Amino acid sequence: MTAIAVTIAGSDSGGGAGIQADLKTFSALGVYGASVVTALTAQNTRGVQAIHDVPPDFVAAQMDSVFSDLKVGAAKIGMLSQVTVIEAVAAGLDRHRVEQVVLDPVMVATSGDRLLNPDAVSALRRLLFPRAVLVTPNLLEAAALLDQPVARSEEDMLAQGQALIRQGARAVLMKGGHAVGETSVDLLVTSAGAVRLEAPRVVTRNTHGTGCTLSSAVAAGLAKGFALGQAVSEAKDYVTAAIAAADRLAIGEGHGPTHHFHAWW
Repeated sequence: MTAIAVTIAGSDSGGGAGIQADLKTFSALGVYGASVVTALTAQNTRGVQAIHDVPPDFVAAQMDSVFSDLKVGAAKIGMLSQVTVIEAVAAGLDRHRVEQVVLDPVMVATSGDRLLNPDAVSALRRLLFPRAVLVTPNLLEAAALLDQPVARSEEDMLAQGQALIRQGARAVLMKGGHAVGETSVDLLVTSAGAVRLEAPRVVTRNTHGTGCTLSSAVAAGLAKGFALGQAVSEAKDYVTAAIAAADRLAIGEGHGPTHHFHAWW
């Protein structure tokens, strides 16, 4: 059977993040990708110039179209800027009994532009944390979700991951890409403990869409039937290689994208 994953996220007109990055990732990892667009962004490597939110009833209609026809193995959720859209997505997940959900709590773009309204943060925690098998915040997002300072050590990362589980998350991948040091360390935190995932830190400015790429790679693994730990580990390897190859591309004048098709181009 063909592995199918769906991305429920915003569109990046520059192609480096959002739904475009998710679909590239699914394809690179041998998974058929479908999409539910939650927002349109006028965006390039230098920043986000405008955002147009998709009405929640149309988000629901897209979900109904996809899930009523395709045998979706996993869903990745990205940019949800409005409370009403979060509510529509949560209701759609319940309506179609979607079990394998990866939630990337997209709050701020690589350029620094805010993508999640402040009043939507509590709705995200309340409605989507319990419905996701994994939440994948970077250090800035985890701090914002908890209203705490940004983690400065692995001990801080573990404590914040555990705090997010107490807030309703079933498992948390604390992404250490914004930390410093020669290695990039992520922590997969569950109620049973934590698994440390380490990779060499790649020095490049071309990191646009790394969070989208990692979360969609996890969803791709889940769609193929991998256990959560294997899906996360293989996703970490994939995004590390995509970042390492990013400078082979010459895209835009700002933060360029990762190289999703590094194994083929």
